[in-house]
Amino acid sequence: MSMDGPEANGSSAEMEGLKYPVGRFRARSGLTPAERGSRIEEMAALPGDLRAVVSGLSPRQLDTPYRPAGWSVRQVVHHLPDSHMNGYVRCKLAVTEIDPTVKTYGEAAWAELADARGEDIESSLLLLEALHRRWTRFLRSLDGGQFQRAFLHPELGRITLETNLQLYAWHGRHHLAHITELGERLGW
Repeated sequence: MSMDGPEANGSSAEMEGLKYPVGRFRARSGLTPAERGSRIEEMAALPGDLRAVVSGLSPRQLDTPYRPAGWSVRQVVHHLPDSHMNGYVRCKLAVTEIDPTVKTYGEAAWAELADARGEDIESSLLLLEALHRRWTRFLRSLDGGQFQRAFLHPELGRITLETNLQLYAWHGRHHLAHITELGERLGW
């Protein structure tokens, strides 16, 4: 039985809040250079923010799900570089090819693999730091027109780099909030 419906512990509104603590993703078109810069800075800050939030957590805390039937903190930490590596590659493909079709990946299946369920989080923290250093340098090098370059996602359609930038800035806030709100609820 799914834990996402009203039959879960709590109302459907409460479950929505646990799943989307910063709200669902909504892209805007026509970002100004300053707005793009702000999103890039959010992405640049994510690795340090994540490291600060998980610093000192015990193995038991790392293995605590952020919501009923949700991923553990450990899985969320490992998910971030998995997802963001895909996002980074998609950006580079969009800049170097004309509307390339990208591959999807089964994030839920990836989160169940041994490296996501049992690996120490330090490897993923380091990976995210290095990845975001490269990715934000790349993003800062783009001009406004390049943010209109796009890739074709098999499920979501044509995604511009401007939309992808907003998505991954949101994605970092989204998962960071999963961890911080869990800590607040449990008094960590």
